Amino acid sequence: MSYEYIKVEREGPLMVITLNRPDRLNAMAPQMADEIGEAFYDLDGARAVLITGEGKGFCSGADLAARGDGGSKGGSHQALQNHYSPAITQLLRAPVPVICAVNGPAAGVGCSLALAADFTIASKKAYFLQAFVNIGLVPDGGSTWLLTRAIGRARATRMMMLGEKIGGEQAEDWGLIYKAVEPDALMDEARALAEKLANGPTLAIRTMKQNINLALDGTLPQVLINEAEGQRLAGASADAMEGGMAFLQKRKAEFKGQ
Repeated sequence: MSYEYIKVEREGPLMVITLNRPDRLNAMAPQMADEIGEAFYDLDGARAVLITGEGKGFCSGADLAARGDGGSKGGSHQALQNHYSPAITQLLRAPVPVICAVNGPAAGVGCSLALAADFTIASKKAYFLQAFVNIGLVPDGGSTWLLTRAIGRARATRMMMLGEKIGGEQAEDWGLIYKAVEPDALMDEARALAEKLANGPTLAIRTMKQNINLALDGTLPQVLINEAEGQRLAGASADAMEGGMAFLQKRKAEFKGQ
């Protein structure tokens, strides 16, 4: 499939998605959001997804000009419901681990996109921003949910109501992201992590992701039931058999994603 606003490449079991509007710091037009969703519908056997941005930015937020509504109430609501929210939902529900390499500004819905990943690695020169308060709007794209659960009410309130930039190192200190690294090491570290996950026990990792998401909103009894069912399914997989044999034979397991 061909795309206009993103690039999609396959590197063995790894899919790499690059937001590709560098002249606008990869501002997310509705079509870009749709293309991200389409890429996740068409994983075609990929066992992990790495997302980054072309050029100096990760994603500077929603492109109001491309949306064509100037941020009007009705247009904004429709754009969120029909384009941006489905893209974020795709990341959260993806059956494979998602890694975001944040190479520059991640603002607005770009911040949401980055934080919806299972692992977010950022350049120490990157930053995360919720600037809606500066234009009289409210955070969207799942930001309220993602931020509050990641860093707690006080810090989420600070980011949203004061519109402060949170740099890569501060984001790591807060537990907002997995790791902050030097800019020239970002893609090497992100790709190494993505490849490790892509070559891991796919069924087990998928079940872990489902159970982690359930743990955010579900009850302990629900989580216990899901853990037991997930263990039953994972335990019957070829990867579990390979993992057990590798442990007994004191060698590195070679998982096939089966």
